Amino acid sequence: MKFLAIDVGTGTQDIMLYDTTEPMENSIKLVLPSPTRIMAGKIRKTNTDIFMDGETMGGGPINRALSQHIDKGYQVTMTKRAALTVRDDLERVRSMGIKIVDSKKDLETTHFKNITLSDVNLEALKSSLAPFDVKLDFDYVGVAVQDHGYSAHMGDRNFRFLKIKEKLQKPLFPEEFAYTTHIPPYFSRMQAVQRTLKDKHPLVMDSKFAAVCGATCDPEVQKMDSYVVMDVGNGHTLAASIEKGKIRGIMEHHTGALTPEKIEDYVEKMIKGTLTNEEIYNDHGHGAWVLKPINKLQKVILTGPRRSIVEKTNLPFYNASPAGDVMMAGPVGLIKSIKYKNR
Repeated sequence: MKFLAIDVGTGTQDIMLYDTTEPMENSIKLVLPSPTRIMAGKIRKTNTDIFMDGETMGGGPINRALSQHIDKGYQVTMTKRAALTVRDDLERVRSMGIKIVDSKKDLETTHFKNITLSDVNLEALKSSLAPFDVKLDFDYVGVAVQDHGYSAHMGDRNFRFLKIKEKLQKPLFPEEFAYTTHIPPYFSRMQAVQRTLKDKHPLVMDSKFAAVCGATCDPEVQKMDSYVVMDVGNGHTLAASIEKGKIRGIMEHHTGALTPEKIEDYVEKMIKGTLTNEEIYNDHGHGAWVLKPINKLQKVILTGPRRSIVEKTNLPFYNASPAGDVMMAGPVGLIKSIKYKNR
């Protein structure tokens, strides 16, 4: 059985091509610039008007590059789906000076660069692997992206944790946060991935839950019963308290706003079950939902490129390396989730 797993982050996209006839450590592994960084680079290299079509994808660097491009006096036009990359509220997109059209034929200019957006580009991956005599063959594919969800009546920070709370009414395995069909309509970015890969029947998952799921696959972690997983990413940090393999609480914050002291405080409160959504939200984080305390903290299990901040705390920590590589936590979590959904 062959699996393709792609974890799309803000800084990197982490890719694994795993053949079950080989040890997972022998998998093809790639850590590449993220799609949003690649697209932002294309925008910055362009000295003319831009037309963007394709799918909804991660914003961040794209949004900053577009603002700079508009400030230079260039026109930016986008299709509706592409424009959702910038903001889920299209009126806010228009307020930035971006024009939204149905298709290329509605353009008011003939001088433009066409940039097609997508979080997943299998053709580019196939071409990259071909010189190494690696074929992009797989039976299952999983993709992780961070999707806050969108509500016209609620900010994304509140809405994200409302939906986590609705789902986490009892302790759940991390892989239960993955979708193979019936992705909720408010997850526009996950919906876009599913459309892009519709012929491949992908499993789609939030990147933070994929990382948590992957961390639980580390051989040392599998020996533990009660712990907290922290995925410390370039943009966001998510912590999940876990007992007997199931999530009991979630906290998410902006990595740049965290200090070792804050991390210690939040983790200790999460363990006790006293951490509140208001505390994280008022600190300009995303939020928290803690269902139950855990009996004992054995370790704080770390993944993510900026995990060194936790190493400055007094918390007992362990760097998870599923498949022998800390950067493969997301892909390994996707593979575990695919197996779980097809059990």
